Amino acid sequence: MSYKAYVTPDYYLNRYEGDIIPEEELSKALKKASRHIDSLTYNRIVSQGFLNLTEYQQDIIKEVICQQADFEVENADEIHTILSSYSINGVSAQFGSSWNVFTDKGVAMKRDVYALLCQSGLCCRLAR
Repeated sequence: MSYKAYVTPDYYLNRYEGDIIPEEELSKALKKASRHIDSLTYNRIVSQGFLNLTEYQQDIIKEVICQQADFEVENADEIHTILSSYSINGVSAQFGSSWNVFTDKGVAMKRDVYALLCQSGLCCRLAR
């Protein structure tokens, strides 16, 4: 059985009303974001089954995946850089955890999106 994203392109385009990701890249971006959410939720969605989550949890997961896919497409160059920081002529840039970006398990996402994901109850580090 192949891995399927928790959000369909139809959901992204029509329910979330996303318009950042080109349609030809949409399936791949949603699948990648879904895998990143699995990492951040300790694969609890995989183990429980998406359809076995509450409707509230499913709604949160779908919203977070759409926002994460948008973030990853918009910031692909910065996310894929191997540099954590650099400075040229007094101008510096840094990538990693900061006031507005959260990074864990190699996944970068906006802190407010991670806070939303935490509302699902699936991000707790304690074993269940």
